[in-house]
Amino acid sequence: MLSTVFPLIYGLIFMALLWQAFKVMGRGFSAAGKPLNASDSRRDRTGKVTIHPELLDGEGRLTEEDLLTVRFSDDDEDKPADRSSE
Repeated sequence: MLSTVFPLIYGLIFMALLWQAFKVMGRGFSAAGKPLNASDSRRDRTGKVTIHPELLDGEGRLTEEDLLTVRFSDDDEDKPADRSSE
């Protein structure tokens, strides 16, 4: 009995997964054909301005501390900065 039911269940699950895969791929192909809208990418999904939590102090206000920034040099610079004096 199990040997006759197993291929049927296996086939049904395979067909369902195949159908799901084609649906997902279809959404991906249709999204790739659409032009990117610059205004949509700048709009916040919540509709509110959100601030990264690490920029807030303990009371929820913007921090006044200096922030650590990193600058990556371009390949066309003449020579790297001299770091021997640091």
